[in-house]
Amino acid sequence: PIDATADAGTVAAYRRAASESDIVIAEVGAWSNPLSPDPAVAAKAMEHCKRQLDLAERIGALCCVNIAGSCGDVWDGPHRDNLKKETFDRIVTDTQAIIDAVSPAHATYSLEPMPWIFPTSPDSYLELMKAIDRKGFGVHLDPVNMINSPERYINNAAFLEDCFDKLGDHILSVHAKDITLSDKLTTHLDEARPGDGGLCYRTFLDRMNRLHPDTPFMLEHMTQEADYRIASEYVRKVGAELGLSI
Repeated sequence: PIDATADAGTVAAYRRAASESDIVIAEVGAWSNPLSPDPAVAAKAMEHCKRQLDLAERIGALCCVNIAGSCGDVWDGPHRDNLKKETFDRIVTDTQAIIDAVSPAHATYSLEPMPWIFPTSPDSYLELMKAIDRKGFGVHLDPVNMINSPERYINNAAFLEDCFDKLGDHILSVHAKDITLSDKLTTHLDEARPGDGGLCYRTFLDRMNRLHPDTPFMLEHMTQEADYRIASEYVRKVGAELGLSI
């Protein structure tokens, strides 16, 4: 509920309260568009990311998360230039600049995957990690955001295995939702409440269970409290079938 404009006392109070209540602060959001075609918007986004990463460090969060951005006017939307090598290289230099400005000792800067901007796959995430080459860079995993084709949807259990096989040691925080594939031409993939789509939650939870037990697994993008309750009941039900206590 606070951002980088909060005073030091407020930040310290939140950190202390979380510690005393055995709560992990999963992430600090830095939602903005460093790739904006408007130089002023891009510069403002870069400063916002730096301040939010600093907040993540001070408040004891595991990571500061943003998407890479978009080369178009819609900050999280598709654009013809999003997947160019030049854009990949810009994401690398932007991320290095954000991390180097803060030099965090504990929190890391992370990029949430997207269907149409790097990273779009576990392999492109590994490529980014290698190119960025900073200890302060970690993985935020949102597998649904990377299911951007019928092949990945149909074979999503294997895709989940691939994500965890390649990124598991670096995963700091996870977003959990579901996805549907409709029969409307040409291809329509839509986000759904956990349990209402085709994502293999047995695989998802089995692989989560192999990570550090405090790795956050967060339901998102629902607007009603009842939806969160139904979704969490579904996740716990699948977990119980696997012998997991959630």
